[in-house]
Amino acid sequence: MDDRFEFLVGFLTAWAWQALGKVPNPATGRTEQHLETARRIIDVLEMIETKTAGNLSPDEGRILEQALTDLRLNYVDELKGAETHDGKHGAQTPETPGETEKPS
Repeated sequence: MDDRFEFLVGFLTAWAWQALGKVPNPATGRTEQHLETARRIIDVLEMIETKTAGNLSPDEGRILEQALTDLRLNYVDELKGAETHDGKHGAQTPETPGETEKPS
């Protein structure tokens, strides 16, 4: 396994956890939530998954798949929590990762 791939996925995943408000911002020490940023990072990981299909080792594929699964589930939970907290049950919200229409 190429450790650069694992580093890239780990870096993006850590950034997404920070944007989800699950870990503190290392610069400020505060937990901050930026759901749009988290969604964009998940989209980037999905693009990497698409672009590398058939070219990853089994370990690399598992690392990427697990990162995406965990991030997607937590994103949806945080999105629902933000809607409930803000009282915006029917409000327009950022798209859920995986639901964006991708060009063929």
